[in-house]
Amino acid sequence: MREVFHQSLEDVQSRLVEIAELVTIAIDKATRAFGTSDVALAEEVIADDALIDERTFALDELAIEILAMQQPVARDLRIVVTALRVSASLERMGDMAEHIAQLARTRYPERAVPKGLKGTFAKMGELDVEISRTLTELLRTQDLRIADEIRNRDDDVDELHASVFEKVLSDSWQGEAGATVDATLASRYHERFADHAVSIAKKVIYLGTGDWAAHGKPPAAAAADAAIAARPTPAE
Repeated sequence: MREVFHQSLEDVQSRLVEIAELVTIAIDKATRAFGTSDVALAEEVIADDALIDERTFALDELAIEILAMQQPVARDLRIVVTALRVSASLERMGDMAEHIAQLARTRYPERAVPKGLKGTFAKMGELDVEISRTLTELLRTQDLRIADEIRNRDDDVDELHASVFEKVLSDSWQGEAGATVDATLASRYHERFADHAVSIAKKVIYLGTGDWAAHGKPPAAAAADAAIAARPTPAE
């Protein structure tokens, strides 16, 4: 029974990785569709969001079944509960990608990217794709040091997000109302996408350390603490 139980836990992790991979594909396609006004690509993202939702629902059902049938405790319980919370964040990341694609579809055949912000949104898109790929690797390997990269790239996204608002609020901004709305919404979606990734990274850190206080530490330091705590206590 324990072997079956641990296989179920491994299945939970593999499903999280699968969902993260789907999210990465979605944000990559969405940002390209937004930057190039590729309506066909945008439609793919919108249609495929249902698959992310489906995979998330199936994972949640599996996690609930494990809780009901196996009644896990200690670290095993943390794994299942954390998986439920991570899947919710991944689903929201998929939604953010879908929202970006919807902006591209709504403005077609015109470009959704307002004049003067093409480079900014191109960089935000690149960062979100990198964050998603790094997050997938974090979920696959549980290597807490990888979380540093997610946090650093999130800081970069935040800076670009702030620059978009500075641009549209400046006296030199000449964009129409529609362009202003598109810019602020798209920037917010990119920023929220990265924020959800950071939230997941924090949950993985907790899973690896069992200590909520470790959230405030750099992931490398948290990983070191976890390694020290895992060492066997010398016999007295």
